[in-house]
Amino acid sequence: MIGLLQRVSSACVAVDGQAIGAIGPGILVFVGVERDDNEVRAQRLLERLLGYRVFADAGGRMNLSVRDTGRAMLLVPQFTLAADTMRGMRASFLPAAGPEAGRRLFDFLVTQAVRQYGKVQSGRFGMDMQISLVNEGPVTFWLAA
Repeated sequence: MIGLLQRVSSACVAVDGQAIGAIGPGILVFVGVERDDNEVRAQRLLERLLGYRVFADAGGRMNLSVRDTGRAMLLVPQFTLAADTMRGMRASFLPAAGPEAGRRLFDFLVTQAVRQYGKVQSGRFGMDMQISLVNEGPVTFWLAA
């Protein structure tokens, strides 16, 4: 699984002009599910997301995680993260999980995040979503599990 983590001042995901998830300060994570992914990888990605140090401590160093700070997390499915872009001028989506597996693992990730952390909002798998965000820093990390 892939998580593109962005530290944000705020973020919102909408479907058909209606907000379905919004957070203030925290992390926005675009989630890509690959063919060989499973619940173990989803759980590992969640551990990394909750513990990854992207917020400043009292000394100004990135030493605090979303869990340490109590900030929120917005998870948004994005199958294009799993694309193979190494050849040509058009992405291949062969590495991406199929729709059923992708939905199942994304939903698993969201469910586990809510159980383990609670301060979680999410987008909807398979929907055309509009994302707005204020990237803080900017701070963006590509995490794999």
